[in-house]
Amino acid sequence: MTSTTFLRPWQALTSAATATAALLVAFVLAPAALASTRATTALGSESTLIATFRSAFVSYWHTGNADFGAELQPVVDYWFRYHVAKALLAAALLAVLIALGVLSWQAFLRTGGLRAVALAASGVLSTALAVVSLAAVMANIHGMAAPFGSLLPMLFGKPNASAGPLPDTLAQVRQHLADGQNSPALDVIRSDYVKFHAVMAIEGTLVVLVLVLLSVLLWRGFTRTDRSERRPRRLLAAYGVFTPLLALTLAVIVFANATTAAHPLPGLESFFAGGW
Repeated sequence: MTSTTFLRPWQALTSAATATAALLVAFVLAPAALASTRATTALGSESTLIATFRSAFVSYWHTGNADFGAELQPVVDYWFRYHVAKALLAAALLAVLIALGVLSWQAFLRTGGLRAVALAASGVLSTALAVVSLAAVMANIHGMAAPFGSLLPMLFGKPNASAGPLPDTLAQVRQHLADGQNSPALDVIRSDYVKFHAVMAIEGTLVVLVLVLLSVLLWRGFTRTDRSERRPRRLLAAYGVFTPLLALTLAVIVFANATTAAHPLPGLESFFAGGW
């Protein structure tokens, strides 16, 4: 083996690791800037975004119209663009992490000693971060689908709004839900709440199916690998166990979201009582 041939896998690993670090930084820092326009630059500050949305929500509720209006619409549009940026960056990060994991495990199978330990750690870390990135992709997709619904949690939590018009507005929403009253604004709230959970259930189902297929391929690879190849068999078996467990966990989440989408009233009442 020439030194050039030996260096190629490590150069690929280094490139993938560098790209991962760059995308992690971009995922944290870039979305607000990418989503901002000249009119919404201030929304890049979390405190400003929360305060602006709360004020706009109060006005929206009291207008009684389904249309978001001049105050709320820019916030919803900004939040949509923010989730688009986050989803794209998370998808790119997921792709790079998968590549980094594959490269790490391939090199691990050809290497011994301390290098093998380091490569195994890289493979495990890449897998863990890939799962987090997958969750980020999914979260931002249903955030894109229902940007207004994904803003609603900002009505609660810190900074606590115990004064001003927001508590009275939220009390009115709760009363409408309890009494079964309808209004254009409440219909939009309900619609986005359902859409938020329905999209999560749909995308989660697709990912579960992919994970099930991947599990089948992993176990097929395990059975077709010669028993003398202990390290590859152990690696295939480890992922063959991990992947269906991940699919099962996600299936539980899918079921919960599908149930909420089908019967939104209890969830909405709980949400506006301060739970999410």
